[in-house]
Amino acid sequence: MSKKQDSFYFQNFISCAEYSCQAAHLLKETMSHFDVASLSQKLDEMHKVEHAADMKKHELLNMLVKAFITPIEREDIIQVSQNLDDMTDQIEDVLIKVYYNRISSIRMDALELVEILIRCCEEVLKLMKEFADFKKSKRIHDHIVSINTLEEDADKLFISCMYQLHNTCTDPLEVIAWREIYSYLEKCMDTCEHVADTVESTIMKNS
Repeated sequence: MSKKQDSFYFQNFISCAEYSCQAAHLLKETMSHFDVASLSQKLDEMHKVEHAADMKKHELLNMLVKAFITPIEREDIIQVSQNLDDMTDQIEDVLIKVYYNRISSIRMDALELVEILIRCCEEVLKLMKEFADFKKSKRIHDHIVSINTLEEDADKLFISCMYQLHNTCTDPLEVIAWREIYSYLEKCMDTCEHVADTVESTIMKNS
């Protein structure tokens, strides 16, 4: 396999991670400057990002079908690609939940979770930029550890958010709505960790 073909997969991973970062920043912008009237438009913007990420994934799979030799195992390429796609999908799902639950204002602690999500996505992007050089990179392990740490921070904050929700909110419908939104925000962090775990296992198999 030529170096150009070899690098295609890793460049595709980087592009997909960039879409996840774009989606996370759009989610923050929408929730920080929340306007119910423009929410439908923001959903359309988010879907365009998600669709572009899907196209990148399909581009990779189309290349993989034709490839005779790949830089890492095919199943690992597929798994990393799927995990990256899940990141963008889950971020879009958060905004969908905000929309169909007819949220009228954003709870401040939800924005704290979104901030962790952005940092998590950015660490995944850094990880993808190091992935092609995984046999020599001295930074790849640090990015994996950072993602795992951020996921743990999100878990702690998620528990705090849920506690405060049940402690301060008296409207049962609002409680149900925010429980779902918090849960999906926490799932976003889980998908970031899945990327890191897959990369880590791939490195172990190829070292």
